Amino acid sequence: MRLTLAFALSLFTTVAGAAEPVPDRWDAKARELLARSIEFRTVAGGGQMPAQAQYLADQFKAAGWAEDDIHVLPYEATPENPTAALVVRWPAERRTGKRPILLMAHLDVVPALREDWSIEPFTLTEKDGYFYGRGTSDNKSGAVAITTALLRLRAEGFRPSRDIVLLFTGDEETTGRGAELGATEWRKWTDAEFALNSDGGGGGFSKDGRPLGFSMQTAEKTYSMYSFTVRNRGGHSSKPRKDNAIYKLAEALRRLEAYRFEPILNETTRAYFAVREKSEKGPLGDAMRRWLADPKDGAAADIIEADEGEVGLTRTRCVATRLEAGHADNALPQLARATVNCRIMPGIEPAAVRDELERVVNDPEVKVERTDDQKMSLASPLRPDVVAAYTAAVHARHPNAPIMPEMSTGASDARPFRVAGIPVYGVDGAWGVIPDDMRAHGRDERLPVKALYDDVDHWVDMLKALAGK
Repeated sequence: MRLTLAFALSLFTTVAGAAEPVPDRWDAKARELLARSIEFRTVAGGGQMPAQAQYLADQFKAAGWAEDDIHVLPYEATPENPTAALVVRWPAERRTGKRPILLMAHLDVVPALREDWSIEPFTLTEKDGYFYGRGTSDNKSGAVAITTALLRLRAEGFRPSRDIVLLFTGDEETTGRGAELGATEWRKWTDAEFALNSDGGGGGFSKDGRPLGFSMQTAEKTYSMYSFTVRNRGGHSSKPRKDNAIYKLAEALRRLEAYRFEPILNETTRAYFAVREKSEKGPLGDAMRRWLADPKDGAAADIIEADEGEVGLTRTRCVATRLEAGHADNALPQLARATVNCRIMPGIEPAAVRDELERVVNDPEVKVERTDDQKMSLASPLRPDVVAAYTAAVHARHPNAPIMPEMSTGASDARPFRVAGIPVYGVDGAWGVIPDDMRAHGRDERLPVKALYDDVDHWVDMLKALAGK
């Protein structure tokens, strides 16, 4: 799921387990959809994505959508992972010249083993004001909130002034092939003026009720992979030599560890730190204010980057993630290789990062190679109508909550669409208690019950503002 922000202390007492009112019709529908969706084990290779997509497709068909506007699209994330996506179109009542809005979520989840959890991960459990289950936060709750909002709007007689298109993919957690198809081969269905992504944005508050705010994701880093490789003639381990491939590689990795890419402020991060510095005290807040005043103040950027909560937001970061070396216990290594994962600032070509890594290593005996073909990620402009709609939807439930743009250090289905020229905005309205609710991909994943119901209302408000008359 996402990061960030805000709630009142009184709301925290509700989350902590106070009695909830009986859910209304649409709360009950959201719970029903989430419960059934959690039961589908939509992990890579599990084979249940087509059934999950069809289940939601049937919900739209039963609510009156035409069969020609509903598409369950099987595809292969990899040969070992056949999966499916769902595309649903709600045609505008009349043509106004406005291009469609694309609504995004993903239905696949990372694996969860029963022995690792205190409860069954693929059964929705409600207790102490929370929904527990794999996907409750990442990202089935987002798909459910969008689905419920659309069903509710149609039942209430809403007539969109522009086409609304839904795309739920089935491999965001692995290859991201569905998003790539959505931005290219499926463009006849998914072409849009902009997209709203439920797998981004959202809010939170601390356990003591301190507001943290809501974020709107407008950028994310490029995910790209590289390798450092050293080869030599090897030999018997009883006769060590200076040209040991492992030691040579270790020297290169030490240089990588110590290196810092040039700090960069873009539109998204500038707006983010402009909000953050207002509430951040002490040296970290001072560093934010210094960097905003002077983007060339590398020392200030270094202080921000050293903070665990802000790491990755000031620059490109590369880190060694895997090692391979040697072929026998009693032989000098003939090969030593490190896998290096880079999260690159939007607008910087991965090929340029390879060249910079080669300069950092500064050793012709270490071969630096790029091992993927990911395209450069782009940032989405801070579109006034989307910012206004998100702000109004958040403040309808959380008055005075701070709202800030966000650049994700991770990756989502948004990247291929941004590359293809469709701006994407992570604008989900769910929230949690941070850090207690930061359990996506982890043990006992959960979401506050009220956060799901609030999220449905949030999406209804967003769609009325952006696709209403």
